[in-house]
Order: sequence, then C-alpha cells, then structure tokens
Amino acid sequence: MTGQAPPSHLDTGALIIGAGPAGLFQAFQLGLLEIPCRIVDALPHAGGQCVELYGHKPIYDIPGTPVTTGAGLADSLLAQIAPFQVPMHLGEQVATLQREQPDEADSYWLATTSAGTRFRAKAVVIAAGVGAFVPKRLSVEGAEAHEGRSLFYHPSDLSRFAGQSVVVHGGEDAAVEAALGLVGVAREVTLLHRRDVFRADDALLAALRQHIDAGDIHIAVGQPSAFDGRSLTIDTPDGETRALPLDALVVCQGISPRLGPIADWGLELERKQIPVDTQRFQTREAGLYAVGDINTYPGKRKLIVSAFHEATLAAWAVAERVFDGKVPPLQYTTTSTRLRELLGATSPR
Repeated sequence: MTGQAPPSHLDTGALIIGAGPAGLFQAFQLGLLEIPCRIVDALPHAGGQCVELYGHKPIYDIPGTPVTTGAGLADSLLAQIAPFQVPMHLGEQVATLQREQPDEADSYWLATTSAGTRFRAKAVVIAAGVGAFVPKRLSVEGAEAHEGRSLFYHPSDLSRFAGQSVVVHGGEDAAVEAALGLVGVAREVTLLHRRDVFRADDALLAALRQHIDAGDIHIAVGQPSAFDGRSLTIDTPDGETRALPLDALVVCQGISPRLGPIADWGLELERKQIPVDTQRFQTREAGLYAVGDINTYPGKRKLIVSAFHEATLAAWAVAERVFDGKVPPLQYTTTSTRLRELLGATSPR
C-alpha cells in the first residue's frame, strides 16, 4: 500500500462493515493473507443477526459442526480470528462511504461512522446482512434527549450501573438477561414489561423467578408514557399511572434491521441488495465488495455456508488490490509454517 492517511483517519488495508458470521469469517480470510482490517458494526457486540435472532436457537447446517447456536457460532468465529487481533468498532454505524478521489478507481475509500470515527481503506467489504440492526427506540416524547446519560439501549457493559437504581424495559431474552446481569451490580433492579409474562429461554426464566422470589428483581407492569431522565411514568393495565424513580433506564425492546445509510451511498441496488460478480464478489465499484445476505447474484442462496465461500473469494480479490496485483501464493493451514505462525499453532509432527 502507498500513501499516508490524514491524521484524522484510521488507515487499514480493508474495512469490514458488519460483525456477523460473514464479516467475522471475512476477517479470518484476510488475516490468513496478512491483510490488516478493521470491523465496524452498529450493534454493541459481534454476532449480528445470528446472535440477535438465533442466539439460543440451534443451528444444524454449519460444516463440521453438528449443532451450535447463534451465540455459539459467534464465539467460535471470534476465537478463530483472535490471533489476528482485529480492531472492532462496535456500536457505530457507518454513515458515509466515498472514494478519496471520486474519479480514480484505484483510490482509497473513506468512511465515517455515527460516532465520528473516520477510516481510510484500500478496500471495503460490506457484510451488513439485511442491514444495520438498530435498537427499537422508546416511544416517549423527548426521550432522545436523555440517551447516553440516563437512557441506554442494549448496553454491553453493565458495570457502568454499579450502585444505581435501574429499570430494564422489555419482555424477551435481552431484557431478562440484562436484569439478571444487573443483580449484584445495581442497587435496585426493576424489570418493566407491558404484561406479567416474559418470552425468554427457559433457563433465563427459571433464574428470573428465583431472583424475583429473593427480592433481587422487582417487576413492574405497564407501558411508558413519560420520561424526564430521573423518573419513568407508566400506564398500568388497570388504568392507573405510576412513577418509577431511577438513575438509569435500560431499554431492551429488541432490534430491527434497516438498510439505513447504505441506501445513500450511491450504490446500485436490487430489492435492497447489492449486485456482485461471482468471481471476486466485487460490486460495480472497484475495491468495494459485498458478502453474505446483503449481496445478490444469479443463483444466490442466503445461507451461512454461502457467505463463508463468498468471503473466501472476496479476500483473494482484496489481496490483489491491496498488494498491487502481487497475489500471495495459495497456502494450506495443514502444511504452511507461515500460516501456522500467524495462527499461533504448533508445528505439525
């Protein structure tokens, strides 16, 4: 790679947009080719759709793995890329994507996230699945003014609520997990849902009942109607209103996929998907690739195993661009000393 990035940009060989299975395996394949990369994802954790929609559900069609779960697959992929120490920028959505030199196909790509992080990359791989997963917002007027201060959506670090009175709003796995995770951390934990029934994994529900019986978690039933940053007003099923004083409101009402800023990047789209070729998985823009559910081509099948294949071929195409056409020789992890060094593996006997 040639040229120096402006000080305000993070320079990298490849930028991967999306930390789902496709994006994580893309990082692995790039790592084997010794191409530095960074991953950006709108969610506060890696795993994408697999973790959000199938976190505790069985998956049976991963090669060589008879059964796993969405969370289990994400953990395995993270362990696989651990030797490459890939920087991850989680909880940030890529807002803008453009060429450094608009009329030059071999120029770098510039990206800026919702948090203001700026990247400069020779290649960009879009692995955004069905779009960015964004939290469902609290439907209360003026709530956005308290975001990041006393209102939080799907926080990954619960230690920040130590000693506080916290209300968790939601009725499924994420909300129950958050409430359980706050026991012993927060001073007081209240789990709020529109009804006194929760839809979550049986083990989570059993743990929830135990902590309710022990007085560690309080249950509140109702719908939020007002929030001033220090107190949440709810409308109860019996027509009454109730105020819940709090230090922090954690909203876990689920997430929804949205194409979001991708639609504004000037890319050619077909039914909200990005057309690619099947040799390089490159879009109509040089140096811009797409793998996984976000792309489309004749015969496309939305399967994780297909995304792994796409990421492998895309990595070799990225290598050709990053190394100015000097593609590394094909090596096998079973026999290559260099690959085993990269992976921190012992030499075969």
